[in-house]
Amino acid sequence: MKQVELPAQALERARALLAGGGRRLLGIVGAPGAGKSTLAQALAAALGGQAQVVPMDGFHLAQAELERLGKAGRKGAPDTFDSAGYVALLRRLRQPVAGETVYAPAFRREIEEPVAGAIAVPPALPLVITEGNYLLLDQPHWREVPALLDEVWYLEVDDARRTAWLTRRHEAHGRSPEAAREWVQATDEPNARLIAATRERASWWLRWS
Repeated sequence: MKQVELPAQALERARALLAGGGRRLLGIVGAPGAGKSTLAQALAAALGGQAQVVPMDGFHLAQAELERLGKAGRKGAPDTFDSAGYVALLRRLRQPVAGETVYAPAFRREIEEPVAGAIAVPPALPLVITEGNYLLLDQPHWREVPALLDEVWYLEVDDARRTAWLTRRHEAHGRSPEAAREWVQATDEPNARLIAATRERASWWLRWS
C-alpha cells in the first residue's frame, strides 16, 4: 500500500472505538473514487494487528450473473450487489463466536470479480473496518447496515480530483480514455449522487485531500 497521510482525528476516533472493548465495527462510506479503501487500509495499518478491513465490494455479483440479469452496464449500482449477503456477514461479525474465524469475500480489480473466503477475521479481533458506497442507503437490506455499525464516517474529496482519478483507474483496468470517461459519467456519477444524498445519516464527516 502506498504511504498516505492519515488524518490525526480519524486515528483518534478509531482508537476511541477500540477503548470501548469487545468487537467494534466501523463503516466508511463515500462516492466512487473518494479514497475509502485507502483510508480503511491506512487505519488498519496504523492500528497494527487490532483491525481488519472487510470491504463491501466483496459482495459484487459475479460478471456472468450481471450479464444474465442484463445489469453488466450498471456494475456498481446498489442492485448489482448481494446486499442481503453483506448484511448477514455484518451480523456474524457483530457477534463473534469463540474459536470461529469468519471468512469474508474480497473484490479483485485485476479480474473484476469477487473472490470468496479471501479475508479472515479471527474472533478476538477488536475492530472490523468495512468500507463501501451504500452503507447509509435507505433501500431494502442496505437500510439494515447502520444499526450493525458503531460509527459510519462519510468521506468527502474534491469532485474534480475524484472523477479524474476514477477515469485513470478505469483506463488502468483496460478501458480506452473515451470509454473510461463515459463510464464515469453514465455509471459512477449517478451512483455518487445517490450516495451524497445519504450524507446526513453519517456519524462523522471527514474531508480528505
